[in-house]
Parts: sequence; C-alpha cells; structure tokens
Amino acid sequence: MARRRTSQAGEARSETADILEFPILPVRDTVLFPHMVTPFFVGRERSIRAVEDAMAKEHSIIVVAQKIPEMQEIVPDNLYRIGTEAAIGRVLRMPDGTTSVLVQGQQRMKILQFSQGESYLKARAIPIPEPVEKPPHVEALMRAVLALFEKCVQLSRNLSNEAYVAALNIEEPGWLADFIASTLELGVGQRQEILELLEPEARLQKMSIILAKQLDILELESKIHTQVQQEVDKSQREYFLREQLKAIQKELGDTDPQMKQYNELKEKIAAAQMPEAVSKKARDELERLTQMPPMSPEVGMIRTYLDWLTELPWAKKTDDNLDIKAAARVLDANHYGLTKMKERILEYMAVRKLAADRMRSPILCFVGPPGVGKTSLGRSIAQALGRRFVRISLGGIRDEAEIRGHRRTYVGALPGRIIQTMRTAGTVNPLFMMDEIDKVGIDFRGDPSAALLEVLDPEQNHAFSDHYLDVPYDLSRVMFITTANILDPVPPALRDRMEVIELPGYIEEEKLEIARYFLVPKQVTEHGLQLSQLRFTDSALRRIIREYTREAGVRNLEREIGGICRKVAKLVAEGNKAPTAIKAEALNKYLGPQKFFWGTAEEKDEVGAATGVMWTEVGGDTTTIEVTLMDGKGNLILTGQLGDVMKESAQAALSYVRSRARELNVEPKRFETTDIHIHVPAGAVPKDGPSAGITMATALVSAFTKRPVRREVAMTGEITLRGHVLPIGGLKEKVLAAHRAGIKTFILPKKNQKDLIDVPRDVLGDLKFTFVENIEEVLPIALRPEEHRIAEHAGEKLVRPTLAA
Repeated sequence: MARRRTSQAGEARSETADILEFPILPVRDTVLFPHMVTPFFVGRERSIRAVEDAMAKEHSIIVVAQKIPEMQEIVPDNLYRIGTEAAIGRVLRMPDGTTSVLVQGQQRMKILQFSQGESYLKARAIPIPEPVEKPPHVEALMRAVLALFEKCVQLSRNLSNEAYVAALNIEEPGWLADFIASTLELGVGQRQEILELLEPEARLQKMSIILAKQLDILELESKIHTQVQQEVDKSQREYFLREQLKAIQKELGDTDPQMKQYNELKEKIAAAQMPEAVSKKARDELERLTQMPPMSPEVGMIRTYLDWLTELPWAKKTDDNLDIKAAARVLDANHYGLTKMKERILEYMAVRKLAADRMRSPILCFVGPPGVGKTSLGRSIAQALGRRFVRISLGGIRDEAEIRGHRRTYVGALPGRIIQTMRTAGTVNPLFMMDEIDKVGIDFRGDPSAALLEVLDPEQNHAFSDHYLDVPYDLSRVMFITTANILDPVPPALRDRMEVIELPGYIEEEKLEIARYFLVPKQVTEHGLQLSQLRFTDSALRRIIREYTREAGVRNLEREIGGICRKVAKLVAEGNKAPTAIKAEALNKYLGPQKFFWGTAEEKDEVGAATGVMWTEVGGDTTTIEVTLMDGKGNLILTGQLGDVMKESAQAALSYVRSRARELNVEPKRFETTDIHIHVPAGAVPKDGPSAGITMATALVSAFTKRPVRREVAMTGEITLRGHVLPIGGLKEKVLAAHRAGIKTFILPKKNQKDLIDVPRDVLGDLKFTFVENIEEVLPIALRPEEHRIAEHAGEKLVRPTLAA
C-alpha cells in the first residue's frame, strides 16, 4: 500500500511541478525520519480527521514536529517547516478514545505554505531529494560513525545489538545518519536539527559529534555503575557470608556475638532475682541496647549499667551463725578483753535467734584511740556471725558523689562506694565497716556525711538511692559498723543514728596478756622462728610496755617485739648463737635506752608536794603538784601549761584554804603578804580538767601548815568552794597508774566507788581505797600529823604535783 501511495504521489508531483498538498499530522516530543517505521497515538480531533481523510483518499501525510509541545491548539506558527512524508500503514481505535497510527517515513518535505481545510490543517510542500553518492571521504565518515555507534551500543543499556546490525547493513550515508539519530535518546530540538540538515555528509558529521558526546557520557555512567556495583557486590557478599556464618553458628550451637550478648544479659537479669521495678528497668535498657547500632557510644554505657544491675546482690544472703557460745569463742580467740563490746554482739545474736524477722540490723559506732583493734574487731564479728566482711575508709572523702555515685549523664560515671562495696560483698547481708567516719570532709562538691544519713538510718536505708543506679537498693539487712577516734567531728544528726560503743585504751595488764598470747606468737612466726626457739619473759614484756611504748593500743608494742625478733632472726640466719629467752635486763641491747618515763611515788614525805593522777589517751599516769610560798603581795602564779578549767580548780582550792585558814591554823594575813606559785611538771604537755582540785588543795594546806604530805598517798577529785569532793572520769586508768607507781593508799570521790568494778582484782587487792565526800576527810589521811610539822624557816617548800584530767 505504501508503494502504491508513493507511486501515486510521484504521479501527482509530476503533474503539479513537485508542489503537492498534504494533510498535516502535528506530533509532540518526537521527530519522524525517512525510512523509519513509528507508531503515533493521535488524540486531537483535527489530527484524527487528517489521518482518516488521508486513509480514505490513499494519500500520504506530512508528519511535522511542534515547536512548543505543550500547546494543544494546532497553529502554523508552532510547526517546523521541514517535516517528513509518511505512508500510513494501519490505524487502530484504542479503548481510551485515541487512535494508534503506524506510519513509515518516506522522504523529507519542505513546507511552503499552510492552509486551513474544512476540518484539519493542510500544507503545500515540495520533496527534498536525497543524494546517494558515496565518495571516499563520506565512506570513511560512515565507518567512523559506525565505530562510535558500536561503542555506544556496547555501553548503553537502552540500545540493542540489533540496532547496530541494522545500521551496519545501511549503505546510504543519509539514511545511516537518520537511523542512528532515531535510535539515540535525543531531544526534539536535536532531532529536528538533524532532520533539517539536507546534506548527508553534514548529517554524518553532526552525528559523529553527538555520538562522541554520548560515548563520553556512557563511559562515565559505566564507570560510576561499575563502582556502585562493586560496592553493592561487596555488601551483598558480606551479607551473604554473614548469613552463612549465622547458619553455621546455629548448626554448631553458637550465635551471633550481639545476640549472644543479648541472651547472656537476659539470662543474668532473670537470674538476679531483682525487685519487679528494677527488673523492668533492666529489661527496658536491654531493649534499648538491642535497637542501637553496635558502634554507638551509648552501647558501652548501657552494657556497663546492666552489668552493675545484674552483678549486685538482690536476694543472695548468708545464713547467720546464731550459736552464741561458738561466737563467744571466736571473739575471745581473736581479741583479749573488750568485754562490753563482746556482750553487745552476743546480745544481738540472741535477739536474732529469738526474733529474726522483727529485728533491725544494728548500726554500731566503735570509738577509741588508734591501735585498740576497732577494725580487726569488726572482722572478728563478721567471722562470729558467719557473714562476709567488707570495709571502706571514709578518711579524706570530700565529695558527696563518693557515697551516692554520679548520674549516668557524666562520662565515666560509676556508682558510689556503698554500691561498689555491696557488689564486692556479693550478699545482701554482709558486715559493712566504715572506717574513720570522724575524718569525713566537706567542700563545694557536697557533704558526704549528709549522704551517709540515709545509709545509716534504718528507717530509710531499705530504699537507698544511688544516682548511678537510679533504682532503690535495700541496705536494711546490712550490719553497719563505723569507727572513729573521737566523736566531736561527727555531725549530731549522724551521731544520733548510731549506737556508740567506746573502746578505751588497753591497760598495762591487758597489753601484757595481748603481747603474751597474740603478738609474740605472731611476730615469732612471721620472722621465720619457732615458738620453741624464742620466748619473752613477763618482766621483759612489762618493761617494753612501760619504757619503750606510750600508746592506747598495741601497734608500737608489736613493732618493738618485731624489732627484737628481727635481730634474733639475723643471729639464727648467720649461724651465731641466739638467745632463747628475752629478759628485761637484755632490752637495752635490742631496743636501746629507755624511751619513756612514768611517774613514781616520791622517795620521802615533803611539804607542799602532793601526788595526783591523770588520764591521757595512752593510759593513766601520776604527777606531783608543787606549791611554793614567797614573800609578796598575795599573787597566785600558775605554771605548767594549764588549761582554763585547771586554773579555775587552783583558784577554787586556794579560796577554800583561805576560807578555812583559822581552822587550819594558818594566819589569814599571810595570804596578803605571800605570793603562791603552783606548778605542774612536764610543762611542754598541755593539761586541763577539774580532777586535780583536792590534790592542789592538799599541797596548799601542806605548804601553809608545814605538814609533809605522805608519799605513798595519791588522790583525785574535783573540789568546790565549800570543800565538797565531786566525781571524776577515767578512774580505771588512774588507779592502774597509781598501782604502777607504787602508791599504797588511793583517795577518790565516794561517788566513783561504783567505777572500781572495771579495775582488775589483783590491783584492787594491792591498793587501799579511801572514799571521801569532803576535803576535810582528805587532809588527815594525806598529811602527816601536827607533831611532824616542819619548823618555819626562810626557804620555801616545793612539791611536784600531778594532773588529773
């Protein structure tokens, strides 16, 4: 049909001098080239009528592109002047109302004039002849274009190999250029530009430039695609390998590390027996952990938090040993003395045995000087109870976060030392010792002692809040024991929460027993010796205690014993003869000369010198209070670094003597013409306290009456202006000091008689105790009778007094 129409058109051209009139089919977004077969979808009414009229008259039609594709109205000004004559092959009506027209381009046409028909646009046009000559340079150009087109076909995913084969079989240069232009993805403008190039050579050159640009773009696309494909292939390969690894691990019973970690934490949470609120918190954090990328910085923080939650003891506990007799044996085996302390622990165990569910754990505070065994006693209590022992030292802590921890918003945050120590304990009911609670500091970071209020309060510590955990933790089953050297620095609110138990310093007899049964065996064994190789006599130990140590505890005593053991061990190691017994007279050889001196009774009775006793942290001691009288104006001179209380005691004693001058056979006017000097030896040592009152009064009476003071008598007690004797403290240490100094008679306030229960029985048997209520009872016992009065002379009487704290 196309050939018939073409022949008819040729006849018509010949009849009208090649100027023919054709229906016009405007098209958008494409250009039809000669020899190309292309389907068009025609929707505009005028275009459909043009196609139908051409079909009815078996004429060709001119396909021409629109300059503005979006314009719906068909107007000549919007159409190019070069188009393509096309033969209509078939026409199909589509369901959507459009018409599908299959056309084949015949030749280029130049439109001379448009004319409006009755129902569609027509145009008068003349054909443009196509040269078919193929000179050598055109032949070469065709080969170059084919080579470029071949490369484009190889690189492009939109061009098929059939297109290259078809181009390879085209021999006409113009046709080749048109074919390649129709297969490439070119815009309407570029296609129209090629259509309007009438010379085949120019058309081929244009296509050569377009193909070169297309080839550059395709090569760049290919490079990018290759790189992307490599990355995708790598990712797919890794994914595939991971899936294979998972399958292998599943077969072997292993799991993915992340899943393994998740499962482990899940099992730990389930096994930790946490309270429901804490367990929910842990599960929520675990869920967050599983949803985070492995490299997220929060992964480590959440994992650490979950580790703390799961490793804390929530329900695990040890059973208390409630065998009171066995506990008493343990305490006695580890510590000598400390009767009150041991009784308190055994009482706690007894109540636990009878009413375990109703009793709260006690919070004890051991107060005493260094070296008396506060910390080791806590360890022994834990052993007696069958609990785990943990301790922290609070000395120097100044940050409240040390107790409560840091919030998790801080980098490197951790729980406080309470929670850390509970994790170390591993049970909910350990014996928790807090050493040096009196040395807690305070600064701008908070007050740690305020944070301890919650820890040491039985009403609150069942829900202790640590900033890091952010969940309540039960400390109510913990037995807390704190230690302090003195109570003054401890805040009243904190002191009120604790049961204070004082540990006084050891007396000489207790130190002797501790050295005999604990320190000597320990030091001998630690220095590689056998107990049969070396022993210490009691006299040697007593001399070490008196002359080489001065302390409330036994640390220095242990050091001195260790020093002797080292010297003996050196002799044994050198193969020399070593002593098997350390005696008192040999101590100078091992420890050097005497380091400390204790007070002793005076060698003879003296006027104005009365023996008193005093209490110190390292035990009791005796001292002599000296009074001398000088001509003067009635001034009172006090020396010996006395405190305010002790100075007031001296003034009270003097006032009493002056008020009783006539009864004491002292001329009252003497006080106006005599200066009185009271001195307490060891002037470098500060002294204070009221208990030297009766001693100073006795020395004053002796100085004024010239009656000597008995050297074998010591005394202690506070004096009032009326002469009453008031009770004092530290009696046990004072009595032992008097016994050590060789005193035979000890005068003390009657109200202190009850305190003698703490004094060892052998000491009670060696001393004669006189209990007094008034100074008038003291003087007949302490002073020699009137017939022993020393005659007046120009000198003054001097006496070495004692301090009673």
